Amino acid sequence: MVSLQHIYKSYRTQQVLRDVCLEIPKGQIVGLLGPNGAGKSTLMKILVGLVAPNVEGHEDYKIRKPGRIGYLPENNPLYEEMYVTEYLLFMAEITKVESRKSKVERLIDLVGLTAEKHKHIKELSKGYRQRVGLAQALLGDPELLILDEPTTGLDPNQLVEIRNLIRELGKDRTVILSTHILQEVREMCDRVVILDHGVIRADKFVKEVEDLETLFRSSTLNC
Repeated sequence: MVSLQHIYKSYRTQQVLRDVCLEIPKGQIVGLLGPNGAGKSTLMKILVGLVAPNVEGHEDYKIRKPGRIGYLPENNPLYEEMYVTEYLLFMAEITKVESRKSKVERLIDLVGLTAEKHKHIKELSKGYRQRVGLAQALLGDPELLILDEPTTGLDPNQLVEIRNLIRELGKDRTVILSTHILQEVREMCDRVVILDHGVIRADKFVKEVEDLETLFRSSTLNC
């Protein structure tokens, strides 16, 4: 279970999140949808623990999340001079993953990197780099997987492959992914949460939304 209650965040005079309350049960894929600057990345960084919410004046805030969290940031930072297997073994070592070699081999197979595992990361396409990032995020067997704009810059074939992979990963863990692309939510998510100007404007199951574009427009225009 992921639970956020009364979360606020501001940077100097800019209010980024305003009284965000959200609960997500285990095994759900949630699409965090919103325009650029809506506060999606900040909310994810708070969940990961990279950013702290504002406390003063909001002492009733609560954050509940699983102990094991995997995170793929939007810019997917990788050591490009390293080989794929070398990089994943290195990350497994510094994060103290047990049975590192077998774990890395299993994840390489899971994310479809077997044919690329002996290449330098700099030689990989954008889609395969995303797979490396996903493998790294999965090293600790996370109960919660957080993906910030995971399909940005991918070509149509890569989009299909990554979407299928994320759906597969969501079968036995909670997944939160941010996007501003409506099709991403339709293709991958059980639930859509629309964030705009730091406020949750809508929270619905995707199968219950007849017209996602209309919902998005009505939730983000003139707010």
